[in-house]
Amino acid sequence: MVRVGIAGAAGYTAGELLRILINHPQVEIAFAQSSSNTGNPAYKVHADLFGETDLVFCESIHHDIDVLFLCMGHGQSTKFMAANPLPESIRVIDLGNDFRLKDKSTAGGRAFVYGLPELNREAIKSAKNIANPGCFATAIQLALLPIASAKLICDEVHVNAVTGSTGAGQALSDTTHYTWRNNNLSAYKVFSHQHLGEIGESLCSLQGFTPELNFVPLRGCFTRGIFVTVYTKFKGTQEEALALYQEYYKDAAFTFVSTTDIDMKQVVNSNKCLLQVQVMKGKLFVTSVIDNLVKGASGQAVHNMNLMFGLPEHAGLRLKAPFF
Repeated sequence: MVRVGIAGAAGYTAGELLRILINHPQVEIAFAQSSSNTGNPAYKVHADLFGETDLVFCESIHHDIDVLFLCMGHGQSTKFMAANPLPESIRVIDLGNDFRLKDKSTAGGRAFVYGLPELNREAIKSAKNIANPGCFATAIQLALLPIASAKLICDEVHVNAVTGSTGAGQALSDTTHYTWRNNNLSAYKVFSHQHLGEIGESLCSLQGFTPELNFVPLRGCFTRGIFVTVYTKFKGTQEEALALYQEYYKDAAFTFVSTTDIDMKQVVNSNKCLLQVQVMKGKLFVTSVIDNLVKGASGQAVHNMNLMFGLPEHAGLRLKAPFF
């Protein structure tokens, strides 16, 4: 059994992490820390856990664990680790953005591996610390890794992506209130989203340079999921593109290439990414769909843990999308 601790356990990603780990056959949850909810039962914050666990949020962490998940706001993991030194024997999986970029991937003597299994599977297996990718970054990279690996990106890349309201976190803001979000759609952080850095580094590691990424993120009128469309110039045929993507993902545990139209409802609540590849008018057009809280966050973090500890990749992650 892998003994797990969770720090910052009251947010959306932590709630998903608890839901998955409670049902993981080879995990024991040692503690769930939350400074804002100390003493409260987990189900008081994560209502879907009522009847699933009697776990109570604690104020501080302890070291009788094998791995610590950090589920904190961006920029908070560095501060937390500085204030709570950990023995080298404890592995760390950070779901924030603190350690994703190469120039920030070392902290307190710990080196973090970028945790996108479809890109760094072998490195993750031997890693002591993981920087879990961002949700948009996951969906966009999975749409582009095969073509970048073949060094076939020859022009700028155009990305349009819609995310649910849970992508903004649990704290309320003007753009997450029901009255604003419902029946609404808006763009934000156009060409400047924080996930562009990690996407660029991954593509550069495969392609040899960072292509220009024209990324337009949109706030959608739904709670969870990400729907991405990507297109760029492409000189090959439909058959060549499909074969390229099928070959790249042939051994992937959770990423699948469809030959028919896909939609977001097929993956919500699951750790899957579905891709559809089409060549039209000299352009490669890729659709990518994931659940931002599972494949884009907590599910991917558990996948990384499974790889780190030599567990079956699907352990705890055989989740079905609620299609109807």
